[in-house]
Amino acid sequence: MLQGPYSSLERDRPLVRIPFTHFAVGTVMLPLLGLLVCLIVAVSYHYDEATYTHCEVRNYLPSISSAISRVPERYIWRGFIGLHSAPRYLVAGAYFSLYRRLFRGRLLELLQGALTLLLSLVENTGLLVLTYVGSTETYDVHKYAFVAFIGSSLLHMLSTVRLWYVIQRPTLDSGEVTSYLWKLRLFLFNISCCGAAAYFFRRHNKFCEHGVYTLFALFEYLVVFSNMAFHMTAFWDFKTREVMVATPPEDKRF
Repeated sequence: MLQGPYSSLERDRPLVRIPFTHFAVGTVMLPLLGLLVCLIVAVSYHYDEATYTHCEVRNYLPSISSAISRVPERYIWRGFIGLHSAPRYLVAGAYFSLYRRLFRGRLLELLQGALTLLLSLVENTGLLVLTYVGSTETYDVHKYAFVAFIGSSLLHMLSTVRLWYVIQRPTLDSGEVTSYLWKLRLFLFNISCCGAAAYFFRRHNKFCEHGVYTLFALFEYLVVFSNMAFHMTAFWDFKTREVMVATPPEDKRF
């Protein structure tokens, strides 16, 4: 429960009060907007450099790492990711609180809820590290952060889908059922796009065919967009909740 008491003689009124639906949309829109801006700037001003590969074959789309690696794209991306990271940690904590309430007395599900929280924290931290440590700066750190981000992202989605599957159906309203179905669809779509991206990346490096790296970039976009959409399902999960910043109770009033 994110909403606390207010309008009480024992507490001051809230300083900030935001519907969680707005909070969830805003959190996801930050990296989405940042990525779209970087792609537009890269294609408009750095097209040849952004679409260049070591094979020197025709390529029509920049990969995400290429689109965010130059100036000013690098700073645009870092700014948007930095702004979205703190709300993401808060959302992870909100989900853990929700699982503790839904699975009270069910040890296995409570442990999986804790694991899901850990995976969410690793996913967000991995994204921060690979964003602020470029591949041209410290390659090994960037590479391992990328692996941690992708791996924890897939495991987080899988664990979340399983938790929502085992929730008793009669306890869910229509919005929460919709949320579960979209979580399942987006997870399956995401893992399929990951497989396609890996295939085209390997094929490009092995055969250096025209346009294959473009297909890799396209599926890479779909991996990221479906990941964002998965996190957007919080819109349904917390639709009656609010994010609130309030002053603490005072010991004495004068």
